[in-house]
Amino acid sequence: MPERTTDRRGFLKYAGATAVAASAAGCIGGLGGGGDESLGDFEVTVTQGNMPSGLDPHDHRETPTDVVMLHAYEGLLTRDADGKMVNALATGFSRVDGEPAVEFELRTDATFHNGDDFTAEDAAYSINRIVKEDVGFASPQSDQLAGVTGAEAGDGKITVNTDGVNPIVFSEFATYCDIVQKSWIEERSKQEIAQDMNGTGPFKLDTYTEDQEVVLVRNEEYWNDPAEVSQLTFKAATESSTRVNQLVAGETDVIVNVPPQQVSEVENNDGTSVKASPSTRIIYNALRYDVEPFSSTEFRQALNYAIDLESIVSNVLGGFGAQTGQPTLENFVGHNPDVEPYPYDPEEAEALVESSGHAGAEIELHTPSGRYLKDLEIAQAVAGYIDELSNVSATVKQRDFGSLVDELLTGNIEDKPKWYLIGWGEATFEGALVMQALLASDGALTTWSNDEFDSLLEQASNQTGDARTSTLQDANALAHDEAPWIFLNRQFSVYGVSDRIDWEPRSDERIDAYAMSKNE
Repeated sequence: MPERTTDRRGFLKYAGATAVAASAAGCIGGLGGGGDESLGDFEVTVTQGNMPSGLDPHDHRETPTDVVMLHAYEGLLTRDADGKMVNALATGFSRVDGEPAVEFELRTDATFHNGDDFTAEDAAYSINRIVKEDVGFASPQSDQLAGVTGAEAGDGKITVNTDGVNPIVFSEFATYCDIVQKSWIEERSKQEIAQDMNGTGPFKLDTYTEDQEVVLVRNEEYWNDPAEVSQLTFKAATESSTRVNQLVAGETDVIVNVPPQQVSEVENNDGTSVKASPSTRIIYNALRYDVEPFSSTEFRQALNYAIDLESIVSNVLGGFGAQTGQPTLENFVGHNPDVEPYPYDPEEAEALVESSGHAGAEIELHTPSGRYLKDLEIAQAVAGYIDELSNVSATVKQRDFGSLVDELLTGNIEDKPKWYLIGWGEATFEGALVMQALLASDGALTTWSNDEFDSLLEQASNQTGDARTSTLQDANALAHDEAPWIFLNRQFSVYGVSDRIDWEPRSDERIDAYAMSKNE
């Protein structure tokens, strides 16, 4: 793909919290500022595993892109480092009595990077652009606002319509839905939107070189205190060793996914250190239920018994991970504490393969490399364990992350690889959103269909409190037993960080430069 450049003038600290499903009027504090107007130069470079897929905040589903977006675009609500909901472009919220709707009161002192005022019309348009295809395009983020049917602008506020009682609507808006300017979007082609930025956030775009570099600069007109970081550059290096080398050489300031075998190199280097946090991301192997041999529950269960997950976490990940046995992580709404990971039992695995009728199967695991912590090595370990079975042959196919994601986002299960490694982060701490997106029959990224499972999710969507939690726990137990995936690990975010930066990692994988300051 040819290079395009757009210029614009002008270890372990974990603070997880269960998602808040607010049902009454809310008025919550805003985020603290990053500095004052007299701040000088403080340039920071962040190197991720992948570059953003584009700059349209509503046309992506991957964290590396979201990390860039969050600095220029804001939502109505957001979350602080502890996972608590806080105000952003909204100053208050409430449910509409007797109606399937909620209201947001809006900030009056925010402006877009082009100098125009933020309005209620912009907020409503942003929501509709995600949930209504006829407004702009089929956004891959529509399920992130599950139950939201549209929005209407009012005087200093917006009304958001929901499909019945939505117990997690405020939690969704605290995590998703970047606000864009209606006129700015409508005046540009899809390609132009993907090459430029015009948000209300603390940083604005300086230059963008596709697949190479994004340079943001401090927004001096930000409605809150300006950031201490004056220039923020995003780069990418697929190979973890390359990222580590760049960090220790002083070429970058923050890197993602430091592999366990290089932790000591970062720690022992003068001027760098490792910071880590359990994330809200699961790593799993999706198995397409519509094709053999994965159409067999017994065969899928066999694959889970075939792998030594404890060894993978200990030896491949160096302890920077935790075993999983259900779609929902601990501390998420709906997590089932009675569901354990599959034990390592190759004899049971071989017996289940035989009874499934698929002995002799030859299967290929598609995996990205460099997107997740030790993703290729995890895939190789998984395939290696399965290949050790006497009645299954398994190999690994390394994939470009971008091309793999393109296949996953088409909406057609037939376009997906039959067996692939992928990760999913859910910063709302809502198990229902994980299961809806990944396992419901109509889920955006589903590879499974089960009527009983769908019924449980539908039931939970009309419940609140303990009843809803219990139903989601039943759904997690069913998913474990039916094994639509090979359940793998909870990812730990392991960063290499320059000692000149004062910053702590978050559980939701947001690398927030607005929270960075100089280490004096």
